[in-house]
Amino acid sequence: MEFVLASGNAHKAEEFSELFDKNILKVVPASSKLEVDETGSTYNENAFLKAKAYYDQFKVPVLADDSGLNVAALPEELGIYSARFGGEGLDDKGRALLLLEKLKEVENREAYFTCVLCFYISPQEIFFFEGRLNGFIGQNYIGDHGFGYDPIFHGLGEFEARTVAEVPEWKHKNSHRSHACKMAQKFFKERDCQIV
Repeated sequence: MEFVLASGNAHKAEEFSELFDKNILKVVPASSKLEVDETGSTYNENAFLKAKAYYDQFKVPVLADDSGLNVAALPEELGIYSARFGGEGLDDKGRALLLLEKLKEVENREAYFTCVLCFYISPQEIFFFEGRLNGFIGQNYIGDHGFGYDPIFHGLGEFEARTVAEVPEWKHKNSHRSHACKMAQKFFKERDCQIV
């Protein structure tokens, strides 16, 4: 199946294409970007709002995602608001440094990334998949790869001494987005077999 990505970001469409087997799911960028108000109170609601807006505009199956960083010590401040953390005027690095500052005296540094995918095939067929990457917020801003909070986030496991911005290959295989994509691909592969 082919899905239009509910985003004007060609790089994001390319990333999704790499995460899916093209024989099962193909993701293509939208021909134009829509401005969608993300007024939902959950990742699912925001992903749905984007997917529905693009479906209504283009009348083809759509893939939308919503993701963010959830920090145990600041439960109300990030999450679905991760991209707006700290207010206007901050770039990705500014938001990450602000988070480090807010956690300076905090012992509990547990955190996890969430990604919710919404596949909007038609108003009668809408599917959601959620992926997580568990870890913690480090003490310093380190690493040149990735974006957003990657240079301060440590995943659990063999590379937890390094930020995910230092281990891009590991992140590509283990990210919240990768986990959500694997579940979606398994579902659509099994669904196609049943339909045939």
